[in-house]
Amino acid sequence: MGRLDHLYKAELPHRAKLVYIYLYDRQDKEKKAWPGIKTIASDLSLSRSTVKRAIKDLENAGMIRKEAHYRENGSATSNRYHLLLCPQKESSG
Repeated sequence: MGRLDHLYKAELPHRAKLVYIYLYDRQDKEKKAWPGIKTIASDLSLSRSTVKRAIKDLENAGMIRKEAHYRENGSATSNRYHLLLCPQKESSG
């Protein structure tokens, strides 16, 4: 069984699966990633709006949690994306 089987079986648009794989690849030991929308879009050859929709898809599916992050001066910087355990049905036996 592969590490991302839960993702492959999930009923998500392909944009969301692609962005999840990207975040998964860039996560740290605490299962957090913080690339900017512009960086994700550029690296994956997607539009910024497509990346934003994919992130919303993943949030709604309970696969990531987005956390706003700010600099000391109060200006916004890249969000933190927490990769969560994906909801899976328990198999009996």
